Amino acid sequence: MLSSFSGLFPHAEPLRGLAGGALIGLAAAIMLLGNGRIAGVSGLLGRTLGLSGGAPWTIAALFIAGLPLGALLLSVLAGPIPARFAPSLAVLAVAGLITGIGTKLGSGCTSGHGVCGMSRLSPRSLVATATFMASGMATVALVNAAGAGW
Repeated sequence: MLSSFSGLFPHAEPLRGLAGGALIGLAAAIMLLGNGRIAGVSGLLGRTLGLSGGAPWTIAALFIAGLPLGALLLSVLAGPIPARFAPSLAVLAVAGLITGIGTKLGSGCTSGHGVCGMSRLSPRSLVATATFMASGMATVALVNAAGAGW
């Protein structure tokens, strides 16, 4: 199974993905069971920046601060993690803006709907996650068809 998978996706690392997914699930479960709050990153970021209500500010700020700090800790322990980003800062900024608008329109982001909402079988989250996935696949197909993929 893994050998046929690696032929389609030669750079995939399914065991690391499984470990990362388990850690995301654990963080979401701790947030829900320990604090009664959904671990939706866009909502927590909005709360940290004072743009919305919700979780206590300290909890939101600590959760948001833990995201880059966790990545830094992992890179110190496991070595540098190769990453590729958009070819220009302008493309990255526009993509971030479009993502933020979608998050506001969808009343949540992939972490809130895709991880927390789907695990609770929320109908709204099932629709939102299907929309995220379909939009992402269509965007990749269009960008690659135009020869603009990176």
